[in-house]
Amino acid sequence: MTAARRRKKSIFHLSYEQRNAVRGYRFILPWLIGFLLFYVGSLFQLGEFSLSRVGMDAATGMTKEYIGFANFVEAFTSHATFKQTLTSSVMDMLIDLPMIIFFSLFVAILLNRKFKGRGLVRAIFFLPIILSADAVGTAIQKATELVNSGVSATSSEMAQAGSVSVGYYIQLFGDLAIPDSILGYIVDAVNRIASIIRGSGVQIILFIAALQSIPGALYEVAKIEGATGYETFWKVTFPMVMPHIITNTIYTLVDRFSSSEVVRLATRTYKELYNYGLSSAFSIVSTLITIALLGLIVYLLNKRAFYYN
Repeated sequence: MTAARRRKKSIFHLSYEQRNAVRGYRFILPWLIGFLLFYVGSLFQLGEFSLSRVGMDAATGMTKEYIGFANFVEAFTSHATFKQTLTSSVMDMLIDLPMIIFFSLFVAILLNRKFKGRGLVRAIFFLPIILSADAVGTAIQKATELVNSGVSATSSEMAQAGSVSVGYYIQLFGDLAIPDSILGYIVDAVNRIASIIRGSGVQIILFIAALQSIPGALYEVAKIEGATGYETFWKVTFPMVMPHIITNTIYTLVDRFSSSEVVRLATRTYKELYNYGLSSAFSIVSTLITIALLGLIVYLLNKRAFYYN
């Protein structure tokens, strides 16, 4: 067999893993082309701005003066709010991440069950107006105004008599010797419920797709072996959706970062103060920290992930 025929044969006789790799590269090829054509240049410009003092001149337009790492030094030393905003944004992402993942998986399991009107419930659940925090807040405000309007004194008295402050429940859980760290996390979860619901739509869809791809034979075997629903979840469902948990973790962190306070601070810095250099430094620092967190979390999750072929 000649060398040319051997090379041709090696190209068209790839292993299963190699064919999957080729499919993966073909799948991301449109994104990769767009990234290289439209986004890489912006990244280089962002780095250039972060190392410069950028100004606007009526005659010459944009001016750039190289100042080294002065913008980064200013961000961490003399800026009034950047360090606090960065810290709070990172903490918010770390708090929201497990809440959104667990809530999305819980709702996906419920919506994946067979019951009458399942399609209608799914459609209603994914309506943007239902998931919008503004819509929920408006509805609560209207209901409060109706109760306080005095239209029905009896209804108002009943609402006041039946209301219990959040502090009561905090004290109740405290009496049960629940650690303050866990109690604080629960209180934060309650306070963030609107944000969690609004940020869980895509994750729920991905989890439903993951649940529907689990072979039914695995559940049949677990049932034959006498496994309880709790055991079936931890031994079958959870390991099978673990790769999708990693996918949802990446999406959630990126989504939380794009709407975080540190991003808003960077936007205000160049829109209102026209300080493009300092804003670019804010963006680079916050992005690098987010990438580091994302890499660490995905690395830890990937060690426990099970991939089913």
